[in-house]
Amino acid sequence: MASTIGISSDDIAAYRKTYAGNPKNKLSEAICHKYDFIDFCMTGKHCNAKHVFKHKIAEVKPISNQKATGRCWIFALLNAARVPFMKHFEIDDFEFSQGYIFFWDKVERANYTLHTYLECAKKKEPVDGRLVQYLLHNPAEDGGQWDMMYNIINKHGLVPKSVWPESYCTENSRRINSLLCNKMREFCRRLYKLVENEATDEQIETERKQMMEQIFHVCSIAFGCPPETFTWEYYNKDTPKSFKKLGPISPHDFYHEHVKPHFNIFDKICIVNDPRKTSPYNEMYTVQYLGNMMGGRPTLYNNQDIEVLKKAAADSIKEGEPVWFGCDVGKFFHRVKGINDPQAFDYNLLFGVTVQELDKADRLIFGESMMTHAMVLTGLSEDEDGKPTKWRVENSWGEDGGDKGYMAASDEWFSEYVYEVVVDKKFLPKTIVDIQEKAPIILPAWDPMGALAC
Repeated sequence: MASTIGISSDDIAAYRKTYAGNPKNKLSEAICHKYDFIDFCMTGKHCNAKHVFKHKIAEVKPISNQKATGRCWIFALLNAARVPFMKHFEIDDFEFSQGYIFFWDKVERANYTLHTYLECAKKKEPVDGRLVQYLLHNPAEDGGQWDMMYNIINKHGLVPKSVWPESYCTENSRRINSLLCNKMREFCRRLYKLVENEATDEQIETERKQMMEQIFHVCSIAFGCPPETFTWEYYNKDTPKSFKKLGPISPHDFYHEHVKPHFNIFDKICIVNDPRKTSPYNEMYTVQYLGNMMGGRPTLYNNQDIEVLKKAAADSIKEGEPVWFGCDVGKFFHRVKGINDPQAFDYNLLFGVTVQELDKADRLIFGESMMTHAMVLTGLSEDEDGKPTKWRVENSWGEDGGDKGYMAASDEWFSEYVYEVVVDKKFLPKTIVDIQEKAPIILPAWDPMGALAC
């Protein structure tokens, strides 16, 4: 008699019979028992990426490594910014301090989040409701967006990595994030209690500042307290190399006086590809409570057809300017070979199933894809008609994999899994630049376009 609980016994028997009836399943089972099955899903000529490109921005050293953190969005922007900076200062080995940006993002974002909790409390948003539970899920996460970097750099500037190097916690953030999440959830409860008990605005502000003092002290202990001024000493490319010195100078002035003339974040525009019918093109979007600085610029998305993103990225690369971009990196990805290409993988070969039945819009709607990672586009190849065929990608996972840390992404993969690029406004038509002036449509906090690159 068939079981009435769960899957019926008759169905299970049928599944076993059809499984055993296909000898290939036993081979696939043996492979998966001992190996990473992704290596056996790779197919033919597509599985070996050729890291040769028609247009290619000159490589700079060193290949960066975000280690055990979700700081890719920081690394990607600083990797793009260092190219023109290094050219101007005639240096061949340089990084901006990623840890410096990481510190200020943690502190400023905590302040932004406390204000968000307070606003929710005053609006009587239920703590067990969808919004507050979403905001409490990971209140100290590493990931971020382009406009968050804009806010930090505009206010706090930049410093060279040689001036403010990494600490253990900047390279391994799991434990410090757990501590910060603990405090932020505790502070949310306290803010809700203050509002419930009808505390005055002055009393609440006093409490909030005490909370922020704790956060600042914890981050300073974990990451180091960032410098107010510094002196940068370096050698240029002269033969023999010449000693140079810049400073003392504040991080703010260092960016605005010495980096901004070569990489101006104020001239960059984030264009995205969200093909859902509910998100028409040629509109501005933002996501509720997606930010990291009170009074700073909100996270803004200028939604465009994917071909607009490709053309802007290609034009930028041809002019020697790297392109920050956000994507779903794990889809059709082989890290060792450095490949992102749907044609390079055949899951049907091993499992008898396909994995790309949903289109890009449905992947967003049904939770199958969203932006997960930020990297830098540094090259591309084109066919005889000028259509891109593949893209060169600088990652921030060290030199292991691909072409010493660089990857090759097919143009098909770009179409399906790239969600945003950031380019200088000079590479966009005025009609698209003017869209920046539109009031943004506000998406809910949990919308997939609010995903943070990590």
